[in-house]
Amino acid sequence: MRLVAPTRRNAWLSFVLLGLLLGCLPFLVDAGLGRSWVRILDFALLYMMLALGLNIVVGYAGLLDLGYIAFYAVGAYLYALLASPQFGLHLPFWVLLPLGACVAAVFGMLLGAPTLRLRGDYLAIVTLGFGEIIRIFMNNLDAPVNITNGPQGITLIDPIVIGGLSFGQTHEFAGIRFSSAHSYYYLFLAATLLVIFLSMRLQDSRIGRAWAAIREDETAAAAMGINTRNLKLLAFAMGASFGGVAGGLFAAFQGFISPESFNLLESIMILCMVVLGGMGNIAGVMLGAFLLTVLPEALRYVGDVQRWYFGRILVDPADLRMLLFGLALVGMMLFRPEGMIPSAQRRREFQHQDAPDEPPPLYDQQK
Repeated sequence: MRLVAPTRRNAWLSFVLLGLLLGCLPFLVDAGLGRSWVRILDFALLYMMLALGLNIVVGYAGLLDLGYIAFYAVGAYLYALLASPQFGLHLPFWVLLPLGACVAAVFGMLLGAPTLRLRGDYLAIVTLGFGEIIRIFMNNLDAPVNITNGPQGITLIDPIVIGGLSFGQTHEFAGIRFSSAHSYYYLFLAATLLVIFLSMRLQDSRIGRAWAAIREDETAAAAMGINTRNLKLLAFAMGASFGGVAGGLFAAFQGFISPESFNLLESIMILCMVVLGGMGNIAGVMLGAFLLTVLPEALRYVGDVQRWYFGRILVDPADLRMLLFGLALVGMMLFRPEGMIPSAQRRREFQHQDAPDEPPPLYDQQK
């Protein structure tokens, strides 16, 4: 008991300190780096939600999805069409986000149904095509009837309003000013924590273990009585619903969306967040999403450094960002292919590849 009690106290103390840090983080960032970095934090939380949704499809069920950005677009456009002057509708936030999740889940099953027999490269190509079809569809749906306003996108999207409190305005409580970026930070943080909780419950559930069985050997899983068709469709639907929620939050936060926000590069970036962080591991996926959102923005300052040191910009920071990003990908695949924080199972798989004479254990050892 003397060993258990301090451990519990330390765990609770860690949670309290982490909660205080997350609560004060936007003000610390605002004071140190400026308001624009608070918005970057908001986008980091949105990308965490997206990466955790894709992690269900790729990390848990082993289905390589390159068109995940399509579900993000579905959620964003649904929110924008029903909460903007485009159709003159201004439905409330509490209706639009669940509706966006449901519609995105339906699109996820529409994508999953014809691809049940596909795996690996073939599945990646089909999903990539699906993502592009959605983007092109949104880009051209302005004639003969203007629905999405085409390449011009949809503007004047309603901000989120809860209890008469608009997140698009600045508010003051107890002498503390909360800008729009601060308010959305706390909303996105709450949504991200909910997504993390659902991901953890799914991973430890019987459904999560069935997904793992399908990922490791679909034929063996089917032979053991697992309904692989329904579970693969469920993985697509669950992952897509997370993307739909994130898309609705994105539309409300930005106030403007266009098809260019949902291109193929965005989909590849989300997949890179999952792979670099550690496929199948929630902490790893969150770390990957945070780093790949924040680091490209930090590299913008390389232009200022060049101007200060050389008197002019020798290499465009945009090009340098993509160069460094590519080098980071190559380095990770060479030296740590399992990701920065891999799951225990993937770590064992890669260790077994390095030492093939020693068979990997079939089950996790209980400690």
